[in-house]
Amino acid sequence: MKKIVIIALVLVAGIATANAQAKFKFVTETIDYGTVAKGSDGVRVFEFTNVGNEPLVITDVKSTCGCTVPEKPEGPIGPGKKGQIKVKYDTKNKVGPIRKNITVYSNADEPVKLLKIKGEVLKDGQSILEKTK
Repeated sequence: MKKIVIIALVLVAGIATANAQAKFKFVTETIDYGTVAKGSDGVRVFEFTNVGNEPLVITDVKSTCGCTVPEKPEGPIGPGKKGQIKVKYDTKNKVGPIRKNITVYSNADEPVKLLKIKGEVLKDGQSILEKTK
């Protein structure tokens, strides 16, 4: 009987350890800047919660071009804790449509996560209220 109980405990402990994992839950995986004026604030934030049961460590965050600068959290995000990834788009020097990808590398159950930003930066003198052609 003792052997069966010990085996059962070892199996349960093994299963619990195998399921231990960090996990992202983003508020949104796409940020829409909408239509913004040239030179306006280009900073946006992807907010997330670690819904896993291990600390979440983001090792790197990359964008598809130099006009988009992402910033990762410094330390681990504990289970149940919130974190954010800041993204700054260059609205001063880039006009036109915004379609960029942000790639997040981590120890999460999904180790490579793709986030997106979209929108449009208007030309100098163009109003947000004007209809674009």
